[in-house]
Amino acid sequence: MARRILAHLSYRVDVATNGLEALEAMAGTDYAAVLMDCEMPQMDGYAATAEIRRREGDRRHTPIIAMTASDSSAHRERCMDAGMDDYIVKPAQSADLDVVLAKWVGSLAPPGDQT
Repeated sequence: MARRILAHLSYRVDVATNGLEALEAMAGTDYAAVLMDCEMPQMDGYAATAEIRRREGDRRHTPIIAMTASDSSAHRERCMDAGMDDYIVKPAQSADLDVVLAKWVGSLAPPGDQT
């Protein structure tokens, strides 16, 4: 669902099915932002985020936006403590994704386009 929304919003999307695949993808590409599912097989989003932050060191800070079904303040705090920058609750709505990505990577909408 998120992939379709992002494509509709004109973002290029790569998909990783687990944290290990996310790390592999990031080793070869500098992404503008990462939407990180917190619960994934093999390596969850918390561990993947910690490893991304370790690898980036001081040279780069890729915005990582948690995607999770939980909307509790404790869960949000856990995501921020893991090194994530923002938080969006699933199922994500188009407007929510547009707002959070515009905050971190800028808007892709042409000037004057309010759709």
